[in-house]
Amino acid sequence: MSHTQQDVADPVDQEQIIPAPNVDRIEVEPVNKKEERSLYKKREPIYPKRAKGLIRKIKWWVMGITLGIYYITPWLRWERAGSAPDQAVLIDFPGRRFYFFFIEIWPQEVYYITGLLILAGIGLFLVTSVAGRVWCGYTCPQTVWVDLYIAVERFFEGDRNARIKLASAPFSFSKLAKKVGKHVVWLLIAIATGGAWVFYFADAPTLLTQIFSFDAPMVAYTSIGLLAFTTYLLGGFAREQVCTYMCPWPRIQAAMVDEESLNVSYRVDRGEPRAPHKKGESWDGRGDCVQCRQCVAVCPMGIDIRDGAQLECIHCGLCIDACNEVMEKVNRPKWLIAYDTDGNIARRAKGLPEKYRPIRTRTVSYSLILLLVGAIMLYALLNRENLDVNVLRDRNPYFVLLSDGSIRNGYTVKLLNKQHKSVDFVLSIEGLTDSTIKVIGIDHYDTSGNPIVNVAADSLRSLRVYVSTPRVHVGKDSMGVNFKAKEVGGPAEAIQHTTFKGP
Repeated sequence: MSHTQQDVADPVDQEQIIPAPNVDRIEVEPVNKKEERSLYKKREPIYPKRAKGLIRKIKWWVMGITLGIYYITPWLRWERAGSAPDQAVLIDFPGRRFYFFFIEIWPQEVYYITGLLILAGIGLFLVTSVAGRVWCGYTCPQTVWVDLYIAVERFFEGDRNARIKLASAPFSFSKLAKKVGKHVVWLLIAIATGGAWVFYFADAPTLLTQIFSFDAPMVAYTSIGLLAFTTYLLGGFAREQVCTYMCPWPRIQAAMVDEESLNVSYRVDRGEPRAPHKKGESWDGRGDCVQCRQCVAVCPMGIDIRDGAQLECIHCGLCIDACNEVMEKVNRPKWLIAYDTDGNIARRAKGLPEKYRPIRTRTVSYSLILLLVGAIMLYALLNRENLDVNVLRDRNPYFVLLSDGSIRNGYTVKLLNKQHKSVDFVLSIEGLTDSTIKVIGIDHYDTSGNPIVNVAADSLRSLRVYVSTPRVHVGKDSMGVNFKAKEVGGPAEAIQHTTFKGP
């Protein structure tokens, strides 16, 4: 081989043996200093192609159902007693109440919200351990709204190739009209999204009238504006960047899955080695993948599923439909890309039969936790009381020595009546001998000297209470006592423990 031929054949080797004297003194001037210093990679627009198939149909149905639930729920009516709005689902901040059909939750019952969050979290863990990031691919609000925005974009600008061509085309009135039409509809969807959200916090028909008559509270307009802006920004522009950079779940879900979890997978045992294929060629000695890259073209995240598990993949499954369509055209079996487990891919590579194991230690553990928390919440809900008593003892002074030698303690007692009617309650003290109880502003007492307090329907009443007892009965500086509230002529009863202080 001549010297010239060697230079052409082995350019990498030639570069590697060239000495670089005084490397320490060489200063390389960057071509673009600004670009080199940048810590932010400019977003490369993704133009996903429309997929056709079973997965796409399922996603359309899921989108319709989830958006329907979100937009329609505030308008569902549910008859309620008193002054509460007849709305099935309502977060009533002025009334300090949360309504969910027949369930009414007070601020003191915030543990129900805690239980719901635990159920949601463990449920997400369970679904992820069984079927991977199916939440991200189908029901996550970001996925649903991005899917809707892409559908609007496709309506105005066409499918993938048309949108790419339009993006690089020079300005024209046709291009302007398409862009304006798209953004107008995007903004309308964003405003409807923000508008629907505020209806969860007030009576929907009343608030709607106030909004259009410009009589609604300023917080309503502010909320609609902020939610519309974020929906427009995240659904129209940020898109896949939200899932990749903003959402923590892709980084957490790795701890939820194992080799038996179903994930959208490229079946390497069947697809490799991959290569283009022409009609009439033999399939011997090669895999089923024909390098068409349709799986990449339909991906809303712009990734190649054949590269294996990736943080960006939301498991939407659209690459399954794209690949199935190509497999049908080349007369090969479908499901080269499918919901599969790493365990089954490894088993097939070894010639072993497939098996699916949804019942595993982690799935059983998550299921048991779900059942336990759900049972506790159900029991608490079925046995909840219509009366609640809260007692706060005075700390300055701890006690007062009266002129007759008695010891008096002061308390703030709050009675919460959860019934939809006004109720009289008898307030008494237990644990003190010869004690007397006085309530400021109450003149009605029973035959035992206990005050009778009226609490309005669905209301909280705060009382200033003084309890006194002869000093001889105060044997130590702190004694345990109970405040008891009992409904007059009814079953409601509540007891709150506190202390009585003495010298």
